[in-house]
Amino acid sequence: MAALGRIAVIGGGSWATALAKLLMRNCDRIVWYMHRQDRIDDFIRYRHNPVYLSDVSFDTERIRFTSDINEACRMADTLVVALPSPYFKSIADGISEDISRKYVVSAVKGIVPDEHSIVTDYFARHFGCADDRLMVIGGPCHAEEVALERLSYLTIGCHDTEGSRQFAGLISSAKLKTIISSDVAGIEYGAVLKNVYAICAGIVNGMKTGDNFMAMMVCNAIREMERFVDIISPMPDRQICRSAYLGDLLVTAYSRFSRNHNFGSMIGKGYSVKAAMMEMAMVAEGYYGTRCIYEINRDSVGADMPILDCVYSILYDGCSPRVAIDRITDTFS
Repeated sequence: MAALGRIAVIGGGSWATALAKLLMRNCDRIVWYMHRQDRIDDFIRYRHNPVYLSDVSFDTERIRFTSDINEACRMADTLVVALPSPYFKSIADGISEDISRKYVVSAVKGIVPDEHSIVTDYFARHFGCADDRLMVIGGPCHAEEVALERLSYLTIGCHDTEGSRQFAGLISSAKLKTIISSDVAGIEYGAVLKNVYAICAGIVNGMKTGDNFMAMMVCNAIREMERFVDIISPMPDRQICRSAYLGDLLVTAYSRFSRNHNFGSMIGKGYSVKAAMMEMAMVAEGYYGTRCIYEINRDSVGADMPILDCVYSILYDGCSPRVAIDRITDTFS
């Protein structure tokens, strides 16, 4: 564990909070960056995150809180980045410290805005981080179930197997099992796409189209995901039915904890996109991911992705959900 050194959690949302709780089982102390000082003050006062997963208590004496991203980077050897993708770039671009030799673990389930880049590629390109020090956390795993200590599984992706095993050891427990993978890009792109498909699942559910059609949509979604990742990041031994891909898709498409499903469900029930976004208490990553993946696919990948196109037409072209869903029914097999 020594190679990973001191750990800093970057982010103050539900996923950051769940990961911090996991890390504190095996770390004496952690550094925790949150953007807002008032949230830190409330956290210290009440000994829990005042906004997310507030039932989870912390020993705040073992946490060095900071609202200075560069202080967090200076104090830590490993950065666990769990920021919503829409805010990632504005916060990451504030880093002036040299982090090129640090481990960076991405728990960001989205594309970097305006960059059309997955997070690990962004850290490699902008901060000079080496591939063998970049990791990614994949599902299937909801922060809420981690907080409730329900049996959960996470996939740790890294080109350096030893590094991923060390990080897995920091978060593993009787209730949290870990799986090791070298498919960093595939896990990241899969995490973005499953949010897109979860929105579609929510739309279908809100429209009351039925379980039979939902099952067909999910079956076709995983094949669509496979077509995309096999083109953008070829890997001969990738198995799309593994938990980091199919498992993460299933839990996000069907779970009541899935904000992307709930967002889509409101649209399927007749909410406008704007009204559904205003109703959501947390960010629906798939809304932003839909546009990014659509543009990546249009401009450089060229995979056959009718479900992605359907969701894009609803969210960004103002197409009626009924009309958009009807267009894809004959594409399923």
